[in-house]
Amino acid sequence: MIIIQVAGGLGNQLQQYALYRKFVSMGKEARLDLSWFAPENQSKERFAQRELELAWFDRLVYEECTPEEKVRLIGSEGIWGKLRRKLLPGSVRWFRESRMYHPELLELEDAYVSGYFACEKYYGDILYSLREKIQFPESGNPENQRLAEEMKGRESVSLHIRRGDYLNPENAAVFGNICTEAYYRRAIELIKELCGEPHFYIFSDDADYARRSFQGEAYTVVDINHGKDSFYDMQLMSRCRHNICANSTFSFWGARLNENENKIMVRPTIHKNSQVFVKEEMDELWRGWRFVSPEGEVK
Repeated sequence: MIIIQVAGGLGNQLQQYALYRKFVSMGKEARLDLSWFAPENQSKERFAQRELELAWFDRLVYEECTPEEKVRLIGSEGIWGKLRRKLLPGSVRWFRESRMYHPELLELEDAYVSGYFACEKYYGDILYSLREKIQFPESGNPENQRLAEEMKGRESVSLHIRRGDYLNPENAAVFGNICTEAYYRRAIELIKELCGEPHFYIFSDDADYARRSFQGEAYTVVDINHGKDSFYDMQLMSRCRHNICANSTFSFWGARLNENENKIMVRPTIHKNSQVFVKEEMDELWRGWRFVSPEGEVK
């Protein structure tokens, strides 16, 4: 049995779900571990405010593991489980993500799997099936439907800017100065070179910054979904014909759920400052994507 831990925000949850569906598509017995979101575990987690947003989708099918199934693979949360992991490591079947892509991961038959698995190579071949399964519930805000129809009728491009928690000093050291002004300027130029007269829909957790930074008739700042409804921004991103992403799994999934067969997907060359961009590797692991560096160079 394969058990995949679900943790983090919406984009990460979708990646873990996608990996789960990949194992299922291979005929393997797989489960999701949702205990990260249990109230008794929230105080232990760095992002205690996170919710299980997978539960908000319509018709999203998955099977949850039992506590006994989890204990069989990695032991309990108590002292005996810790002793087992320390003294009998050979009895523990815990696979922890440590790099962008693990080719051996999909060969596993019996393991508890934890990580974020942003690399599209894991599940790129089942994205069509995932789009059928990941269905947003109907929004109560008619502006979402109006914007979706508007996007459908023009050369629409989503552009995502993530600020918020990325501005915190600790997070800025990891994720900051990647999606720079030069990155967005060159990404916009690239889209214009390929699409003629696109219209850009700006999505951001800092709408005032977006309005100051992107002015003119070619830009629309989308500022209609807040709080729990923010997840409808991902749906609207997916309704655009093309996508410019931040170094954020939220906008990665806006692009992945986009059904346009001729879409242009732009992402930064790196997701974290600790990474080194290797074009041959990224072309293989992120097929169909275009890469722009923080300095504004198309790679």
